Amino acid sequence: MNARDVSLWRVLALLALLSAAAAAAQQSPSLLQELQAVDEFPHAQQVGFSRQRVVDHELGLGALQKISGLWQFKSSVRLSGELTRYTWQIVDGFTSEEVMRTLLQRVEQEGAQQLFSCDGRACGSGSIWANRVFGQRVLYGLAEFQHYRVYRHAEAGEDLRLVVYTAARTAQRQYLHVELLAVDPQ
Repeated sequence: MNARDVSLWRVLALLALLSAAAAAAQQSPSLLQELQAVDEFPHAQQVGFSRQRVVDHELGLGALQKISGLWQFKSSVRLSGELTRYTWQIVDGFTSEEVMRTLLQRVEQEGAQQLFSCDGRACGSGSIWANRVFGQRVLYGLAEFQHYRVYRHAEAGEDLRLVVYTAARTAQRQYLHVELLAVDPQ
């Protein structure tokens, strides 16, 4: 087993431990608790957090593409509700993709349904994702290292959307951005 494999196992073990602690507090950990577990991961440094009420927030369900000179989602939906955003820098030799995969395994175990997924250049321009979509210029990285996922999850009577985006400029500049939208009842 090489050093990289050992590192990945350390990430998995730590996130499992944090999730187990959350599960002990509540029978089924909520998506918010899963995000708080990432927040407590010692190799994830929070560089951004916000919570706000949004109206007609555009949620991309397709890659970004340039149409008539304007960047647009191939497919999207507009939703209103309470939006919580986290941005972490992943440090100490871990990659944002490793942390994303571990988080999404837990989310899928909780019954979340994937609505859209893209990787690398298939997602579109990294600078547009960073600046226009997320408003976080630190997320700008190499297009081939970006990953974007959207999930839907029903939890305790709430309709939730989870957006996960990873970006990497270099091995030392790895970022994980997550948005959790509690959708208003229709």
